[in-house]
Amino acid sequence: MTKILLSLHVLAAIVAIGPVTVAASMFPPAARNAHAAAAAAAEGKADLGTVRLLHRICRVYAKMGLAVPVFGFATAAVMGVLSSGWLTASIALTAAAAGVLVAFVLPRQDELIDSLGAGKALERTDTAQLAMFTGAFNLLWATVTILMIVRPGSTTGA
Repeated sequence: MTKILLSLHVLAAIVAIGPVTVAASMFPPAARNAHAAAAAAAEGKADLGTVRLLHRICRVYAKMGLAVPVFGFATAAVMGVLSSGWLTASIALTAAAAGVLVAFVLPRQDELIDSLGAGKALERTDTAQLAMFTGAFNLLWATVTILMIVRPGSTTGA
């Protein structure tokens, strides 16, 4: 049962978190490109297809990402490691990553799409701040991944 749960946990992380990480990273430059193209066009309307698609990927796969901690808790319970320090740290970092995504990345993407759709000027600081939040989200997930592999202090860790 452990191998099945662990496999589902890892697959959920790859399938759900990977697309969010990539799409969120691609969003700020795509928004800048859409703004630049709109400024150069005669009618000044931004083509929002790409930024809307990237935002949708982030929203949909973020919801799918809820499977990662569900399978993770189930795996940890079966393995008997729920009280391990590396797992507690991973849980806290996962919660922080989810918080950054829900509180900063997704709402900021919504704001940029609304601004672009309304033809408002897009400041470099708007996309730079989103890129910073996205980078923090990605760094948190990278740290969780390392903790899941190394498992400091565990009897099965490297």
